[in-house]
Amino acid sequence: MHQQADMSRWQGRVDAAEGELGKRWHQVVTPLEDAPGPGGVALVGFACDAGVARNHGRTGARGGPAALRAMLGNMPVQRCRAIADAGDVVCVADGSDDGLERAQQELADVVAGVLERGKLPVAMGGGHEIAFASFSGLARHLAAREQAPRIGIINLDAHFDLRMAERGSSGTPFRQIAEQCQARGWPFHYCVLGINEFGNTQALFERARALGVRWMLDEEMHVAALDKIRATLADFLAQVDHVYFTVCLDVLAAAIAPGVSAPSPRGIGLDVVDPVIDIVAGSGKLRLADFAELNPGYDIDNRTARVAARLLARIVERSNA
Repeated sequence: MHQQADMSRWQGRVDAAEGELGKRWHQVVTPLEDAPGPGGVALVGFACDAGVARNHGRTGARGGPAALRAMLGNMPVQRCRAIADAGDVVCVADGSDDGLERAQQELADVVAGVLERGKLPVAMGGGHEIAFASFSGLARHLAAREQAPRIGIINLDAHFDLRMAERGSSGTPFRQIAEQCQARGWPFHYCVLGINEFGNTQALFERARALGVRWMLDEEMHVAALDKIRATLADFLAQVDHVYFTVCLDVLAAAIAPGVSAPSPRGIGLDVVDPVIDIVAGSGKLRLADFAELNPGYDIDNRTARVAARLLARIVERSNA
C-alpha cells in the first residue's frame, strides 16, 4: 500500500537567527506532488521486513523509514535544496499472503514515477528485498529509452544476496535481478564491496563466479587499500552507463551499526565507505540509491539511523541532485 507523505513526521531544530544558511532538511522538504521538477532528490520509504522474515532473520526493518526520517530532519541543508518526500510503500499482509510481491511492485511503480519526473530516487528500507523492487523500477524506466541498457549495481554489503529459494526474500534479490536481466537480454553487472567470507556459503561464492560478479572481502576494505578500491570501482564504472547504488547497513561494523537485521562480526568502517560514496555519486552515472536493513528495534542511541542519515545525505550532496 502506497501512503502519501505525512509531512508532520519532518521535525527538527529551527535556527531562525541563522537565516537561510541555518536551514535544515525538515524546513525545505516538500511532498513529491508539490515539488518542482526536474532536479533534486525524492525519498521513498519501504516499510517492509517480510523478506527478512522469509530469510529467517530478525524482523523489525519495517520501522527503518520512520527512524531514518527522524534523523534526516535535522540534517543541515547544503547544496541540494530540492528535497521531496514520496511517502511510504507499506507491506500489508492479506490472509496467508505476507504481501511482499505487491509491495515490491508498488515500490517499483514509485521509483519509475520519480525517475520520470527527472529526480534521483532514494529508497529507505526495510529489508534488502527492497533491491528487487528498486531495480525493477529503474529497469522499467530505462527499457522505454534503451534496447539493452548497461546498468551497474554497486552493493555495499556483507552478503551476496544471490540465494536460491522458492520465494523471493531479503537473501535473493540480486539472483532475481540476474534472472530478470537474462530474460530481457540485458547484461548483468554486479559489484559487491564488503563481503564476509564467513557469512556466505560456498554455493553463493560459486554462483557469484558463474554470474561474473566482482567483489571485495570486508578484510580487504581498509584505508591502506583505497587505491585498489578506487581502481576496482573505476574499472566497473567504465563498463556501465547507469548505476544503481545500494547500501546494506550490515556491511558496517556492529559497533557502528548495531541496529540491523544481521549485525556484522567484523564489517567495514566509514573511512572507506565515504570514499566509495564520493566515487559512485560523483560518477555522473548514478540513477538510483537505496538503504536496507535498518532495524530500529535493535539500535543503540539511534547509532545506526544516524550513520544511515549521514551516508544518505552524502549521496545526495555528492551526486549534485
